[in-house]
Amino acid sequence: MSKFVKIVIVILVLGVMGYIVTSSIATSKLSCEVCIDFKGRKACRTARGPTREAAIQTALNNACAQVVSGRTENILCGGSAPVTVACSGE
Repeated sequence: MSKFVKIVIVILVLGVMGYIVTSSIATSKLSCEVCIDFKGRKACRTARGPTREAAIQTALNNACAQVVSGRTENILCGGSAPVTVACSGE
């Protein structure tokens, strides 16, 4: 393989990596902190997302994962309303 081909491959790989990093950062502009109280167990988690709803849902899922045990409780917790929601970047 010639030196020119190697340079072209390196440039292409760096370009793809740069695109992946910038596109993932650009889609996560909103940050939301969600606090839950499920069966007396409390947790707060922060998540980022492209929309307010996506960030809230991700934060809710992460908070529920901290306080539940089992699939049934996870489903019940995920369907419950958060105690507090605070978003920034809107």
